[in-house]
Amino acid sequence: MKPENEVHLITVPRPTVEVLLPDGRILCGPRNRPIAAFLKCLPEWNSHDPIMGAVVNGELRELTHPVDLDSRVRLIRMSDSDGSVIYRRSITFLLETAFADIFPAADISIDHSLSSGSFYCSVINRGLLTREELATVEARMKELVKADLPFERQVVPLQDAISYFQSKGQDEKVQLLKFRSKDTLGLYKLRDRCDYHHGYMVPSTGYLRWFALAPMSGGFALRFPRRRAPNELPPLGDSKKLLATFREYNNWLVRLGIKSVGALNTASQAKRASEVILVSEALHEHRIAEIARLIIERSREARIVLVAGPSSSGKTTFSRRLTVQLLAQGISPFPLELDNYFADRERTPRDEKGNYDFECLEALDTVRLQADLQRLIAGEEVQLPRFNFQQGHGEPGEIVKLEKGQLVILEGIHGLNPRLLPGLARPQTTRIYVSCLTQLNLDRHNRISTTDTRLLRRIIRDARDRGYSAQQTISRWEAVGRGEKKHIFPYQENADEMFNSALVYELSAIRLMAEPLLRQVVFGTPEYLEAKRLLAFLQWFLPIGEDLIPDNSILREFIGGSILKGFTLWQDGKNHGDYGSAGVLSELNC
Repeated sequence: MKPENEVHLITVPRPTVEVLLPDGRILCGPRNRPIAAFLKCLPEWNSHDPIMGAVVNGELRELTHPVDLDSRVRLIRMSDSDGSVIYRRSITFLLETAFADIFPAADISIDHSLSSGSFYCSVINRGLLTREELATVEARMKELVKADLPFERQVVPLQDAISYFQSKGQDEKVQLLKFRSKDTLGLYKLRDRCDYHHGYMVPSTGYLRWFALAPMSGGFALRFPRRRAPNELPPLGDSKKLLATFREYNNWLVRLGIKSVGALNTASQAKRASEVILVSEALHEHRIAEIARLIIERSREARIVLVAGPSSSGKTTFSRRLTVQLLAQGISPFPLELDNYFADRERTPRDEKGNYDFECLEALDTVRLQADLQRLIAGEEVQLPRFNFQQGHGEPGEIVKLEKGQLVILEGIHGLNPRLLPGLARPQTTRIYVSCLTQLNLDRHNRISTTDTRLLRRIIRDARDRGYSAQQTISRWEAVGRGEKKHIFPYQENADEMFNSALVYELSAIRLMAEPLLRQVVFGTPEYLEAKRLLAFLQWFLPIGEDLIPDNSILREFIGGSILKGFTLWQDGKNHGDYGSAGVLSELNC
């Protein structure tokens, strides 16, 4: 009889593996089956919020990933950030393939995102698509979805991938891949079309049930669901001013001769980094000077300048450089600090979790703000409030009287919201939207997210100025995005002028600063997945030295060394404040 505590060595692994879900459910199935085969037995598989991927033992995986050992698995849905990216990436490859079926001699470019939950696309090597042609492409996409064709992934030698793209005349991809440090590349195949896409795909076209194509000025929009409603297409909305700003930036790229990351790397390798930086900064300065001239032209009636934009767009540096331009043209603006118009704490609304909601418009005393502004521009003496953040209430601040014709500049996330100053006629204000609207892409099919650029800016600034880790910044970013979608993006078309703070060279310049911060993010945390994705993304950029960046650059607001830090306006022997610091409604949105 064998002892009860005898231990036996098993040399042959069992044929099954177990998948443990966060809620304690356990799925069992054959070893090396795709993770999708396990998850399909779940009741939520066919829910309104489809499963797009999974986190398997701490790593983001495609649904085709084989499970070869017992694993802890967390579902990635379409409403999750990673899930929505997987869906959008897959649907661009679907569009690319359908377009090639209809127009084999032409191509498309996925240029940039639109606030409505869409990508703006342009056509290459042919004229604009008619409505009928666009409908034909959309019908072809639906045919491919109905056929439920697989997205097949294969890892090939890098040189083989370069040769393939050379044979297809895709020079941007060839130029990009020449700087790849790894000697292999993962390609996706749909029917007979292969392409590189920076990230994971869904298993097959059958997953891509929600999309539409719509004509748009100069191109068309690829529409897809937003995260909060994963199986609905939101209205397209008006994006005329946003499109014009992106086109302006595209013209800047043409002037620089840099239309993709491969071209940027080539310029850097050829010792042209200084030229690229100087011209990029000159284009910024030219645009700021242009906005200053427009403000002055309108200043007889429009005495209030409102500056708004999402987090890490460079609003502070923009406001200071705008002030310098106005000073050079004989105008000395007065910076009014929106922070001081917070409502007393007991009047501050709370969010759904019971926390104070400092980002909502109702957190401000807009009645007092509007009254003070009207009296200021009327030439009256006004005692401004000063908010005591420790006590949570307002106190008497400085007494101010504007000089004749003097402008007020007010910066804050609600600057474009018509409910901020309802009693002021629209012609009495000049509204400026500042955002980092990156249009430099990896190649024509792999766009760079404007959100990624802003997040990297903030990670670097938070580490330097606030002592936050990259993990802490990433953990807050979801809340930042929710605030922007609610308080900023819906009103961006209300702007009179838009300023694009993106710099063509900036990701090359911040790579070496961001990488060590991202590598400190702890494995197994939700932030780790985001840090790993950003690290892989930054690998495409050849580094550029920080010493080449001018000390008044927008980028200096984030990496340090700005000559404009602490910039103040002095009038009548008085310091009227740190210009551009106004309007930071909460730490989340600065």
